[in-house]
Amino acid sequence: MQWVELIEFVLLFAFVTVIGFVAARWQSGKTLEHLDEWGLGGRKFGSWVTWFLVGGDLYTAYTFVAVPALLFGAGATGFFALPYTIIAYPLVFLPVLRMWSVSRARGYVTPADFVRGRYGSSLLALLVAITGIVATMPYIALQLVGLEAVLRSMGFNGGGFFGHLPLLIAFIILALYTYQSGLRAPALIAFVKDILIYLVILVAIIYLPIKLGGWSEIFGAAEDKFDATPAPADGILLNSNNQLQYATLAFGSALALFLYPHSVTGVLASRGRDVLKRNMSALPAYSLLLGLLALLGFVAIAAGTKPITNNATGRPDGNTIIPELFNGQFPSWFAGIAFAAIGIGALVPAAIMSIAAANLWTRNVYKEYVRRDASHAQEAKQAKIASLVVKFGAVVFIVFIDPQYAIDLQLIGGVIILQTLPAVAIALYTRWLHRWALVAGWAVGLLWGMVMLYGIPNPATGRAHFGGSALALGKLNIFGWEPFAGSTVQIYVGFVALAGNLLVAIIVSLVIRRMNVSNGVDETTGEDYHVDEHTENLRPIAGEEPTRPAPVTSS
Repeated sequence: MQWVELIEFVLLFAFVTVIGFVAARWQSGKTLEHLDEWGLGGRKFGSWVTWFLVGGDLYTAYTFVAVPALLFGAGATGFFALPYTIIAYPLVFLPVLRMWSVSRARGYVTPADFVRGRYGSSLLALLVAITGIVATMPYIALQLVGLEAVLRSMGFNGGGFFGHLPLLIAFIILALYTYQSGLRAPALIAFVKDILIYLVILVAIIYLPIKLGGWSEIFGAAEDKFDATPAPADGILLNSNNQLQYATLAFGSALALFLYPHSVTGVLASRGRDVLKRNMSALPAYSLLLGLLALLGFVAIAAGTKPITNNATGRPDGNTIIPELFNGQFPSWFAGIAFAAIGIGALVPAAIMSIAAANLWTRNVYKEYVRRDASHAQEAKQAKIASLVVKFGAVVFIVFIDPQYAIDLQLIGGVIILQTLPAVAIALYTRWLHRWALVAGWAVGLLWGMVMLYGIPNPATGRAHFGGSALALGKLNIFGWEPFAGSTVQIYVGFVALAGNLLVAIIVSLVIRRMNVSNGVDETTGEDYHVDEHTENLRPIAGEEPTRPAPVTSS
């Protein structure tokens, strides 16, 4: 048991827990018994709060644990996270402004709310909501995997109930302050989380290379390791087989990033379009941090770091590479700060994700199909309960599945959420794709994606199915047709599934339009997509008076 690290971890964890409970009173409206207040923080977060909130939402324990672990195990392929976070912001700059405007004008809380209003289709909205919830679950699990890796490095490495007890305690505390404070809790805690992460990464990226002999020694050690392995796909450079996978994975992940419900929640919680413009311009600063962080995978190779063997499974836990690197190379007092940074880095996004999933359940399942006349207070109560269920589900997911590489979970979630792109992102600009065509495309893309994922093994972990998201083109089978038979070039499954989704949606739309089938009623107007925080007579938030421009007075 690493007592110094554990004490520091507990103290910092207790500090952010207090912040989580106090956050209920921060910038609070008349009541928290309203989804605008509990689930979106009153829709009034400014530039700094939004920057920390969205940054804490997107750059998570996945950043700290899984990306360097992937570089440690597979080499250059792990750098896919860097270009995808760079190209994501130019891609979504204009769409998120339109999403914010129409959601503020119409009172939408979730992306499925927008789909419901855009197409007048409760079924399509339900499919988008369910897809969002299912895709979010492995993402939450990913955060808990990162937290468990830290706990394992501090000495909690048993199996069974008691082996997972610290994780369960952390989950209960997270659930309690999220239940009370809603989105305000992770918004405030994100300040602490990001300050700690910046501190740890800057120290690590300067101190560790000096200690290990410089970057030439580090890259040399990584190259020697990969040259000695029989795997053809690893190495410090990409090869001809995985270049296409790298490019499609980066592009597909960029497309998926702001389709996740928790990303949309961070966008809708901001005060206005100007706040979002500043954040889409400033958030790439996190990508610089991400690039430096990813290099720690190679640093761990040079340091001779070994993953901890999971006592419950008897297999090495690749997710402990970075915690073990910090444990072996830093003094105990600084390793404790690093562990706390990873732990808090797991709690912030887990809270936001559970809130986003709860909002989807409440608005697009409960209110639509269970209780149409639900009051604002009843909606808020249902969302709080749903957030607890989602967190519990994520813990069960981790306890029973015990993944070797947490990144596989997020990649599977990316394949799933990508199938909502036509109904959400494209619909922000056009209704040409018919609602029934969108349903057909969603079904085909999702089913095909799952079939392809099921057929991908991972020999390193012994998994015969769902072993990753890289598909060899030679295994691509379209109704018995194998257009690239024998090819070992790999491609991202999500990209292929989305292509099938769009193709089906276009073909079915052409057929249905010739049949003159109604495409539903669009409740939005052209003006809705351009409103900002200064627009007169905006829909009131949580019982507040409609906003009006300040009167002009003469001097």
